[in-house]
Amino acid sequence: MPKVTEAYRTARRAEILGAALRCFARKGYRGTSMADIIAEAGLSAGAIYGHFSSKQELFAAVAGEVLAARQHELEARRAVGAPLTPAEIMTTLIDGMRHEAIGGVVVQLWAEAAIDPEIRALANGVFTRLRASIADRLAEWAATRPELVGPDARSWAERTAPVIIGLAPGFLVQQTIVDGFDAEAYLTALQETLPH
Repeated sequence: MPKVTEAYRTARRAEILGAALRCFARKGYRGTSMADIIAEAGLSAGAIYGHFSSKQELFAAVAGEVLAARQHELEARRAVGAPLTPAEIMTTLIDGMRHEAIGGVVVQLWAEAAIDPEIRALANGVFTRLRASIADRLAEWAATRPELVGPDARSWAERTAPVIIGLAPGFLVQQTIVDGFDAEAYLTALQETLPH
C-alpha cells in the first residue's frame, strides 16, 4: 500500500474543512450533521474521521483556519514596511474575515462556545493564539510611540489587545444580524478612532 504524504494529508484536511465551512454557512452549526459534511466532501466517513473526531472539532478547526489566515495577513503586511498601527491591525483582521464571508459561522462558534465546554476549549486555543499575535503587532508599534503609550510597550500591548480584538466581534455580529449594516462606514470609523 502506498504511503500517504504529508502534502496529501494537508490537502485532504483542507478539502474537509472547505466542505464543513460550506455546510455550516448554509445550515448553521446545529443544523449540520457529520453526514452532511461527509456528503458535501464526497468522502467516506473514515476519511473524515481520520482527520476530525467530531463535529465540534471540525467547527473549531474551521474557525481556527479563518483566524490563522488573518494572522498570516498581518505577518505579510508587517513584512513589507513599518510596524502596523492599531487601526491597520484591526482593519486587516476584520476586512479579511468580511471578504471570506464567514462572519455568520464565527458568530455561531462564539454562541456555541458559551454553552459547549468542548467547543469553548477549542475556541480558547484559537483565540489565545490570535490575541498573542495581535499583542506582538501592537508591541512593535507601541515601541515606536512611547509618547502615546509610555515606556513599557509590551505591557501596553498586552492590556490593549483584548480591548481592540473586541472590535471584530462587534463588526461580525452586526454584519450577520443587523439589516442595512454599513461595513465600509464601520471600517472608516475604526480608522478614525484607533491610534495610527
